[in-house]
Amino acid sequence: MKKNITVILVLLLLVVAIAVTPLLLIKDSEFGGADGAAEDAITAINPNYQPWASSLLEPPGGETESLLFCLQAGIGAGIFGFGFGYLVARKKYQKGV
Repeated sequence: MKKNITVILVLLLLVVAIAVTPLLLIKDSEFGGADGAAEDAITAINPNYQPWASSLLEPPGGETESLLFCLQAGIGAGIFGFGFGYLVARKKYQKGV
């Protein structure tokens, strides 16, 4: 059992390293999304508009935002998949069924 936990931890660290490496190494990537389009529309309507909030952490490039969104979607899908799998397995392995 201890060996399985070690393998899982090593694999999780590897996944985190694979996800974080592009964030640190790829600079000045260009990618336009909904935020940029909204900013352009607001500027076209009111050229003197000043944003009242700013990001606490600016990612190194636009593709980084896409990567973080994909990671968020993957984690959410994993949680849903685990939950549904748990519910199906719980019903399947109940005593007397």
